[in-house]
Amino acid sequence: MLPADCAGCRERRPGLRHGVCPTCVAALGDLRPRAVRPTPAPPGLPSCVALGPYAGPLREALLAYKEHGRHGLARPLGALLAEVVAEGVGAPRPLALVPVPDTAAAARSRYGDHLDRLARHCASRLNRGGWVARVCRPLRALPRPDSVTLDSAGRAAAAEAAFRPRSTGPLRGRSTAAPPVVVLLDDIVTTGVTLAAASRVLTATGWAPRVAAVLAATEKRHQL
Repeated sequence: MLPADCAGCRERRPGLRHGVCPTCVAALGDLRPRAVRPTPAPPGLPSCVALGPYAGPLREALLAYKEHGRHGLARPLGALLAEVVAEGVGAPRPLALVPVPDTAAAARSRYGDHLDRLARHCASRLNRGGWVARVCRPLRALPRPDSVTLDSAGRAAAAEAAFRPRSTGPLRGRSTAAPPVVVLLDDIVTTGVTLAAASRVLTATGWAPRVAAVLAATEKRHQL
């Protein structure tokens, strides 16, 4: 087996597991989902749960997956996202997992919707664990600037008109069962404006999210 770069630490090592070395696997395994809340929180933002801060191996793995074409990381990252969903919801119950959609341009540049891949692996892991989870796509993304280039005000303005509902009716359960719990999925939460905008559109069409589950939350830096 030839050595390859670990997605978590960028060290060149043999015997990687899903692209991550044992040290980074252990570091990711030590993370525990916790409630997070941007300050200030934008209107309409549901409660949020994140696996960990946007730092260290988690940050590097997300960058490798999203920006450097390491699509094999979708499986382990999706499994980690399933842990976040389980923590955010509590007891097993039917779930409707709604990934925040990529714009068409972003999906083309990344050879597919990166969050949709994560959502499918997340649902698979939950279903193997005794949950009943399905991925739903009631949102479509409209063209917008890359959020990396925007400040907080620019993010808010872009997010406000970023999503439209697809032609789908109100959320319903199967047969006579109660409607499933809607969980909004994203990879990173920074200001929360994207999640809040998506949540407002979903709520207006009968798909109100109970919680938002994300892999990483950025931490505000305090200047001295």
